[in-house]
Amino acid sequence: MITEDKVTEIFCMADDFCKFFDAMTAKYTLKPTGKRKYHRNSTMSKAEVMLIMILFHDSGYRCFKYFYIEKVCKHLRHLFPKVVSYNRILELEREVAVPLTLFIKK
Repeated sequence: MITEDKVTEIFCMADDFCKFFDAMTAKYTLKPTGKRKYHRNSTMSKAEVMLIMILFHDSGYRCFKYFYIEKVCKHLRHLFPKVVSYNRILELEREVAVPLTLFIKK
Protein backbone atom coordinates (compact mmCIF):
# COMPACT_ATOMS: atom_id res chain seq x y z
CA MET A 1 0.00 0.00 0.00
CA ILE A 2 1.11 3.55 -0.67
CA THR A 3 2.34 5.64 2.28
CA GLU A 4 0.24 8.52 3.61
CA ASP A 5 2.76 11.05 2.30
CA LYS A 6 2.46 9.59 -1.19
CA VAL A 7 -1.35 9.59 -0.89
CA THR A 8 -1.24 13.29 0.01
CA GLU A 9 1.08 14.00 -2.92
CA ILE A 10 -1.19 12.16 -5.38
CA PHE A 11 -4.24 13.96 -3.97
CA CYS A 12 -2.59 17.37 -4.47
CA MET A 13 -1.68 16.50 -8.07
CA ALA A 14 -5.21 15.19 -8.74
CA ASP A 15 -6.79 18.27 -7.14
CA ASP A 16 -4.67 20.64 -9.23
CA PHE A 17 -5.55 18.64 -12.34
CA CYS A 18 -9.29 18.72 -11.50
CA LYS A 19 -9.21 22.50 -11.07
CA PHE A 20 -7.47 22.85 -14.45
CA PHE A 21 -9.84 20.34 -16.10
CA ASP A 22 -12.95 22.08 -14.73
CA ALA A 23 -11.68 25.46 -15.93
CA MET A 24 -10.98 24.12 -19.43
CA THR A 25 -14.31 22.32 -19.54
CA ALA A 26 -16.18 25.47 -18.53
CA LYS A 27 -14.28 27.48 -21.10
CA TYR A 28 -14.89 25.19 -24.08
CA THR A 29 -18.35 23.70 -23.47
CA LEU A 30 -21.67 25.12 -24.51
CA LYS A 31 -23.55 27.07 -21.90
CA PRO A 32 -26.89 25.53 -20.86
CA THR A 33 -30.03 27.19 -22.14
CA GLY A 34 -33.61 26.78 -20.99
CA LYS A 35 -34.40 24.29 -18.27
CA ARG A 36 -31.68 23.32 -15.87
CA LYS A 37 -31.21 19.69 -15.07
CA TYR A 38 -30.97 18.84 -11.41
CA HIS A 39 -27.38 18.17 -10.43
CA ARG A 40 -26.65 16.92 -6.95
CA ASN A 41 -23.51 18.36 -5.41
CA SER A 42 -21.20 15.88 -3.79
CA THR A 43 -19.59 16.07 -0.39
CA MET A 44 -16.49 14.38 -1.83
CA SER A 45 -14.36 16.22 -4.33
CA LYS A 46 -13.50 14.79 -7.74
CA ALA A 47 -9.88 14.52 -6.63
CA GLU A 48 -10.87 12.36 -3.65
CA VAL A 49 -12.87 10.01 -5.87
CA MET A 50 -9.98 9.82 -8.33
CA LEU A 51 -7.59 9.09 -5.47
CA ILE A 52 -9.80 6.25 -4.22
CA MET A 53 -9.81 4.75 -7.72
CA ILE A 54 -6.01 5.00 -7.95
CA LEU A 55 -5.60 3.44 -4.50
CA PHE A 56 -7.92 0.59 -5.49
CA HIS A 57 -5.80 -0.28 -8.51
CA ASP A 58 -2.66 -0.23 -6.37
CA SER A 59 -4.20 -2.17 -3.46
CA GLY A 60 -4.34 -5.70 -4.79
CA TYR A 61 -8.04 -6.03 -3.95
CA ARG A 62 -10.06 -7.72 -6.68
CA CYS A 63 -13.44 -6.31 -5.72
CA PHE A 64 -13.99 -2.55 -5.48
CA LYS A 65 -16.91 -2.97 -3.09
CA TYR A 66 -14.81 -4.77 -0.47
CA PHE A 67 -11.93 -2.35 -0.93
CA TYR A 68 -14.19 0.65 -0.44
CA ILE A 69 -16.11 -0.72 2.54
CA GLU A 70 -13.20 -2.40 4.35
CA LYS A 71 -10.25 -0.19 3.49
CA VAL A 72 -11.56 3.29 2.73
CA CYS A 73 -14.55 3.47 5.09
CA LYS A 74 -12.77 1.83 8.03
CA HIS A 75 -8.99 2.21 7.77
CA LEU A 76 -8.57 5.31 5.61
CA ARG A 77 -11.42 7.32 7.07
CA HIS A 78 -9.00 9.87 8.53
CA LEU A 79 -7.90 10.68 4.96
CA PHE A 80 -11.48 10.87 3.65
CA PRO A 81 -13.56 12.57 6.38
CA LYS A 82 -16.63 13.07 4.17
CA VAL A 83 -16.84 9.50 2.94
CA VAL A 84 -20.06 8.65 1.07
CA SER A 85 -22.03 5.42 0.74
CA TYR A 86 -20.96 2.70 -1.65
CA ASN A 87 -23.86 3.41 -4.03
CA ARG A 88 -22.98 7.11 -4.12
CA ILE A 89 -19.29 6.43 -4.81
CA LEU A 90 -20.35 4.38 -7.84
CA GLU A 91 -22.31 7.38 -9.14
CA LEU A 92 -19.35 9.68 -8.54
CA GLU A 93 -17.03 7.19 -10.21
CA ARG A 94 -18.89 7.69 -13.49
CA GLU A 95 -18.50 11.45 -13.22
CA VAL A 96 -14.72 11.27 -12.87
CA ALA A 97 -14.07 8.64 -15.54
CA VAL A 98 -12.90 11.13 -18.18
CA PRO A 99 -10.80 13.32 -15.85
CA LEU A 100 -9.23 10.21 -14.30
CA THR A 101 -8.31 8.82 -17.72
CA LEU A 102 -6.72 12.11 -18.75
CA PHE A 103 -4.93 12.43 -15.40
CA ILE A 104 -3.41 8.96 -15.72
CA LYS A 105 -2.49 9.60 -19.36
CA LYS A 106 -0.76 12.85 -18.35
